Amino acid sequence: MQLGGGDQICDKFILSLDVGTTNIKAHIYDKSGALKSSFAKRQHVLHPRPGWCELDPELLIKDIREVCNECIKGAALTPDDIASIGITCMRATFVTWDRETNKPFHNLITWQDLRAADYVSTWNQSLTLRGLNVGAKVLHTIFRQRRHLAASVLKFMSSQVTMRLLWVLDKYPEIRQLAAEGRAMFGGTETWILWNLTGFNNHVTDYSCASATGLFDPFQMEWSSIVCNLLNIPLSIFPKIMDTSGKFGDTSPSVIGFRLPINAVVADQQGAMFGHCCFDVGDVKCTMGTGTFLNLNTGSKPHASVAGLYPIVGWKIGSQVVFLAEGLCSDTGTVLEWARSIGLIDDIKESSQVAESVSDSGGVYFVNAFSGLQAPFNDDKAVPAFMGMTLETGKAHLVRAMLEALAFRFKALYETALKETCIPFSMVRVDGGVSSNDFVVQLMSDLVDQSIERNQHGDMSCLGAAYLAGLASGMWSSMDELRDMQQCDKRFEPRPKWSQLKLHYRQWENAIHRTQNWYSSN
Repeated sequence: MQLGGGDQICDKFILSLDVGTTNIKAHIYDKSGALKSSFAKRQHVLHPRPGWCELDPELLIKDIREVCNECIKGAALTPDDIASIGITCMRATFVTWDRETNKPFHNLITWQDLRAADYVSTWNQSLTLRGLNVGAKVLHTIFRQRRHLAASVLKFMSSQVTMRLLWVLDKYPEIRQLAAEGRAMFGGTETWILWNLTGFNNHVTDYSCASATGLFDPFQMEWSSIVCNLLNIPLSIFPKIMDTSGKFGDTSPSVIGFRLPINAVVADQQGAMFGHCCFDVGDVKCTMGTGTFLNLNTGSKPHASVAGLYPIVGWKIGSQVVFLAEGLCSDTGTVLEWARSIGLIDDIKESSQVAESVSDSGGVYFVNAFSGLQAPFNDDKAVPAFMGMTLETGKAHLVRAMLEALAFRFKALYETALKETCIPFSMVRVDGGVSSNDFVVQLMSDLVDQSIERNQHGDMSCLGAAYLAGLASGMWSSMDELRDMQQCDKRFEPRPKWSQLKLHYRQWENAIHRTQNWYSSN
């Protein structure tokens, strides 16, 4: 498939901006896809109340200007050497602001924020949502469409924008009034950045970011009128949705210090998928950072799941739309950070050596459920636990049990996606800080009997945004060219160990079930 517009730009570079919850990073890539320069700055995360997690939206723009300019300077380049900019952002973080003054009504409310937890609980137990679930079940009985089956088990989640936005509109009724006047605007992190960088001209997002809000209908490819009407959220506040790779506008020199085209916007997990060149149906990417995100390329149709997988848009380029099925385990890097904080391990990579210093976990199993259990167990009342300890249990057994649990959670997501979609998986690629642990990745390979590749690049979301921007600007001409640039750090081949691991895995599942509904009495 040929993409991009214009001549090849062989002597120029791509600037990629990655805005996450804890860091803002800028990378510059050359024609070969090699990293030429990097610069990062830590985000100023705010916690004004317990459970609240915010970012200052105006400070964010100032920090982006600094990060981009320092990255260009560090590469000994000028803005004239840059062909275009690609942007990738954390998902489901949003802000609302005044179209006339460009001032935000409140701070950016991040995906980790729990202020709307009561809203989530109330709505999920409401007769309205139950009626919607029952109606969808009836429709599924009649029409046998998986879309209706998925709607029959629909539940709101705190990690989605939906309930937090409803909380804002209820808390600040003046925003509803300004929305009626056409002045109130809503946007994710990417939309706020684009609005500012383009000199307050472009109120836009892309399909990948929109699809992760909980306010988007992937079956109709538009903002969900059903959800918005149900919750009385005005559609007038939403940004225009654009292709992932294309023209989002030019940066304003008065805001960022230079004028350059922004040619790509993509959500972080989808950006990592594109960075891994998982372009074909059956390609799988697993990011192991704070949490584990498993993404499966399902092709041109969204997957309607009943086991907790989420259908999202991977990217849209022209007439090509690629959908992903996504499964999440919230506690991965958080588990190892906790283990380090209490002295169980000193370093994530070195924990492999500790785990391998014993032949097995000594009958110990760990359940990584600090944030409850997500797909396929779907129990936010579960509790983390070590099980099976004896007087002979040592530190190495506990470490090994924790690392095994990370691999087991991957297998659970992998098997769920495999069974639900009936799509044969063609390859698995892994990234994220925890993927540097060879013991974990090798065990993952053994558990699913699949080769797993780890890329040389550390920031795959940033690389994916660069690829998308480079395709639009003419730096690269096709996806095949991007495939040829892939650089594998290490390939893990499955060992014939499933017969030994099967009982071990089943015992871990037993431990999972024993930790569920722990908080049911509260």
